[in-house]
Amino acid sequence: MMTTVLTARALLLDMDGTLVNSDAAVERIWRRWAVDHGLNPDEALKVVHGRQGYATMAVLLPDRPMEHNYADNREMLALETADTEGVVPVPGAPAFMAAIAALPHALVTSADERLAQARMTASDLRMPQIRVTAEGVSASKPDPEGFLKGAAELGFAPEDCIVFEDSEAGVEAGRAAGMRVVGVGPRAHAYNPTAYVPDLTHVRVTQGADGTVEVHITN
Repeated sequence: MMTTVLTARALLLDMDGTLVNSDAAVERIWRRWAVDHGLNPDEALKVVHGRQGYATMAVLLPDRPMEHNYADNREMLALETADTEGVVPVPGAPAFMAAIAALPHALVTSADERLAQARMTASDLRMPQIRVTAEGVSASKPDPEGFLKGAAELGFAPEDCIVFEDSEAGVEAGRAAGMRVVGVGPRAHAYNPTAYVPDLTHVRVTQGADGTVEVHITN
């Protein structure tokens, strides 16, 4: 068994697929949307994770007017907020969130505030006090805006932050922000994050005497 230690000043956390397993709800809703729009749902599901809904729609229907995507996105967010069946914490997430409670950290998610609250509550996970949700950014992941805002709100430089992410769009956003990325779960493994874990049971977080955050990764 090998342990890698990454040091930082702050942690930036994605939600879906990283802290919360919401795949069942996401797939139910997006499959219906894909079928309604004449798309192959299996192909559509390859691009839905990590992005805001309107950005996913723009990838899948590139010739469609963006105002239609924004309208559909509002409806999708309402559906996702109401559907928490099968939404559970990623293994290790409760202990991980407890371990970092007193350390600098923020949630950076493509969900809006209501959806984030619904899924964190359904998973019985503590909601970070500092968070960047869909309402707070002008561009969806893989744009780095969300992670850069999270770092700024915490008061740390991008290079002093470690991102935890599960999706291609999220890993790309973290890298574009100049941050190291810990990939969580099977989706992340293919996108060459700085380090990779199957789930959060493989992560232990401690604080050094100088306040440095130490992320111990075991594989």
